[in-house]
Amino acid sequence: MVGPLVIWLVRRDDPVVEPNARAALNFQLSMLIYFLVGGVVAVVAALTVIGILLTVLIVLLLLALFLLELVFALMATLAASRGELYVYPMSLDLIKG
Repeated sequence: MVGPLVIWLVRRDDPVVEPNARAALNFQLSMLIYFLVGGVVAVVAALTVIGILLTVLIVLLLLALFLLELVFALMATLAASRGELYVYPMSLDLIKG
């Protein structure tokens, strides 16, 4: 998350770099929110008897989310190298352009 933030702050005036950096930063912030919510739900679920099974499911979903994050970041990198703007799936529009 630090990389997109630094690039977005430094190269904010570049019309090619700024939208890509903003999209990457929005995606990373969205993933942080998803991981925090998933972690809290997993901890709360682990405190209940039936929640142990639910906790395992949540941890598996968070692992899948992590793998998807890597795939989407790689796809965005390839699109940016071609000069295209990649639209991240599951990304909240937290930072407006």
